[in-house]
Amino acid sequence: MYAMGRRDIFTDVAAILHPIPRPEPGQEDHDGFLAMRDQAAEDQEHAVAQLQAGWEHGDQDPLVFALIRARRAKEEAEQQIRELLAYGREFVQPRPYTLGDLAAAAGMSISGVRTAYGHRDVDQVAETTGAKPREWRAAEPDDGKAPR
Repeated sequence: MYAMGRRDIFTDVAAILHPIPRPEPGQEDHDGFLAMRDQAAEDQEHAVAQLQAGWEHGDQDPLVFALIRARRAKEEAEQQIRELLAYGREFVQPRPYTLGDLAAAAGMSISGVRTAYGHRDVDQVAETTGAKPREWRAAEPDDGKAPR
């Protein structure tokens, strides 16, 4: 069902998840490149085994599994971005980072940074770091920003 010639869905998904780096001209013999290439090959082998085991033991589709994991990683990265933005604006003393600097670093607009995080994100940063936020300017204690 999933076989495609000499390749199969397990090796193809593993190759997408852990691509083998391609060297720049003259970089083929560079130790750092060789180590990255070897690590990617090992990661692919491990992913193939994991995807096959999930299919054989749990009837878990390898592509759907990979998509679910990628979506979770994206959600975690988005949460980290919200917390980092909250930290930069609400915890850094004596002055917060500028909206422009944070927007450029996060690939967002200034207004996007302004609305990207809420009270729950600030509370999470305070709990994680033990730091105390500066005076909170928002009017509503429940701003609708649910943790993700």
